[in-house]
Amino acid sequence: MRAFREPRFFGAISRGLVFAPAQRALGQLVPGLGRGVVLGVMLALMLAVLPAAAENEAAGSKAPHAILMDAETGATLFQRSADELMYPASMSKLMVLELVFKALKAGEIKLEDEWLMSEFAWRKGGAPSGTSAMMVPVGTRATVDELIKGIIVQSGNDAAIAVAEALGGNEPLFAEKMTEEARSLGLKKSTFKNATGLFHPEHRVTARELAQLARYVIREYPEEYKLFSLREFQYRKHKFINRNPLLNLVPGIDGLKTGFIKEAGYGMIASAKQDNRRLIVVVNGLSTAEERRDEARRLLEWGFKGFAEAKLFDAGEVVGHARVWGGSRMFVPLTGNGDVNIWLPRSPANQKLRASIVYKWPLKGPLMKGDQVAMLRVTSSAEAMSEVPLYVAEDVGTAGTVRRGLDSILCLATRWLP
Repeated sequence: MRAFREPRFFGAISRGLVFAPAQRALGQLVPGLGRGVVLGVMLALMLAVLPAAAENEAAGSKAPHAILMDAETGATLFQRSADELMYPASMSKLMVLELVFKALKAGEIKLEDEWLMSEFAWRKGGAPSGTSAMMVPVGTRATVDELIKGIIVQSGNDAAIAVAEALGGNEPLFAEKMTEEARSLGLKKSTFKNATGLFHPEHRVTARELAQLARYVIREYPEEYKLFSLREFQYRKHKFINRNPLLNLVPGIDGLKTGFIKEAGYGMIASAKQDNRRLIVVVNGLSTAEERRDEARRLLEWGFKGFAEAKLFDAGEVVGHARVWGGSRMFVPLTGNGDVNIWLPRSPANQKLRASIVYKWPLKGPLMKGDQVAMLRVTSSAEAMSEVPLYVAEDVGTAGTVRRGLDSILCLATRWLP
């Protein structure tokens, strides 16, 4: 990875350790850590970040819900109402596809398998429905490969329901599987009630979790992901053109999914790769298909041109310390896995960043060198956020009974326990 480190950025770095116990949610990058304590590394840095005009370029987005994410690190470059629940429309079909890809990877199904187009799937999502459909005739069978392409290219509701019935028995049961899969992937808020994304008052997701789902699909199913860049799909007498309007507009664009229902407005999950860097954007709640296209395109282009990778700490350099309960030492040093790099806006302007070490309290001994126990979270005033895993730098053994008792008293007295 390429990093920049210029004197005007890092000459004034202050790396003092500040105790700032507070309850925090660590977030999706470390599933299971849940609530945590912040021992804040307050980097009172004057780092290069976007000037007001450039920040406003992103802040001026028309999308009521939006997020721009770096696919490799999960860093959030821009967000707006990214954690608020919204109706995803057909963007929720990405979870349908994830479950199909998962079954293919496990060898439970094959691309050549043929699944029935039931009367229910045909009436609710096929030609009679008046919605986006793959036009599979009722009572006939389509291959798994055809149904996948029908969902990706045409956003076929009939194809999505046929998949749901084949993998789940019926659509409601498959929707339960979709929600269960979301939880297993660390998506804590999203709830699915159907396979299509057609309106249901409880069928809601967040923009952040859609981006996380896209990131997971891209990483875990690289061969299947290539299908998202198909320009067209021929099925029987029908020739379907991919509904992703960015495929011919943004260099490196290769996925993922659009969506629209009147209750949600126009939305899109999109991803592009340029110069070995991949970004993921989610927008939703826009008034027209043209606004959806333009906002997604603008955020992607802004992310590629406006950010660069910065090195905060060298490999092996101690980033901070975490409190250990019942350990042979009270504090353990934390380091990155190699250099600690984050993505920052590149345009010159002075602005303070806030950095915190976040981890689940209490850390309990023994701890082994190399254990991942915390995250370094760096946030700008423009709500760009990077999180970097931190690891134990030295072994910490278990203390004796007396020491553990004293630690318990100290923690209770200082209210460090959750």
